[in-house]
Amino acid sequence: MQAVFCNGFSRPVYEKDAQARMRAMAIQTVAPGPTPRSVRTTAGTVLTVPADWSLLPPGDAGLTRRVKAAGDHWVVQEKVGRRMFSRGVWAPAATIARIEKDLESERSTEAYAKKQESAARRREKVQEEYVEDFQGAVVEFLRFHDSHAVLSRRLASLVATHATPVGSGTVARTKRIPIERRAEAAVIAWMRHQTTAYDSMPIPRVKGKRREVRRLLAGRSRSVLEAYRQGRSIPDSCPLKQALTAGAEARPQPQ
Repeated sequence: MQAVFCNGFSRPVYEKDAQARMRAMAIQTVAPGPTPRSVRTTAGTVLTVPADWSLLPPGDAGLTRRVKAAGDHWVVQEKVGRRMFSRGVWAPAATIARIEKDLESERSTEAYAKKQESAARRREKVQEEYVEDFQGAVVEFLRFHDSHAVLSRRLASLVATHATPVGSGTVARTKRIPIERRAEAAVIAWMRHQTTAYDSMPIPRVKGKRREVRRLLAGRSRSVLEAYRQGRSIPDSCPLKQALTAGAEARPQPQ
């Protein structure tokens, strides 16, 4: 037994009390700690990972889901920039091993293979429908004059190719905003990387400066788009015309 001091008084804390506290705090989201077998809570407290726990790395959604549902665990997430990355799940090693064995046995059956094949076909169909809808939303946002209709469709195709792949992390994959706004943001992002010097532009590491540069470039991109909407004669020097005429492929850039 050990003594714990609280408000100037001490009281005995038995092992079962410590275990109860461990169970109470076990299911939570934490960040990596200062050592390989430690984590940091949202309050900043550093906890040592229980000796009989193992880290299940990310990558197998089905296994991770079952381990989390099985009981005590710590979900490890780390924020890098504005994005949150999974670093795995700490859970009892025996639990992970048992679920891995059960899942391996289940996945080896013919019924599971058929189920996965059917699910893959459904996902493929959903993705095809979304790409089609997204391209339509891009064309609707562009609203190019009839004289530039071919370029409009080409731009919509290029933007969709870059923005819609599952797992791409682009604005087109978010469900937090309507598809019309996703299309607009994706077009502006594509133009930023394909028709401006943004990627090679030296931007001071000052808070808000990169956002300011993006706003400036977005304004220029909108001016370019307006010329196509009005059906003006576009000079060969236009960066958008050059990118589309050359059939430029969108590079995977963060948005």
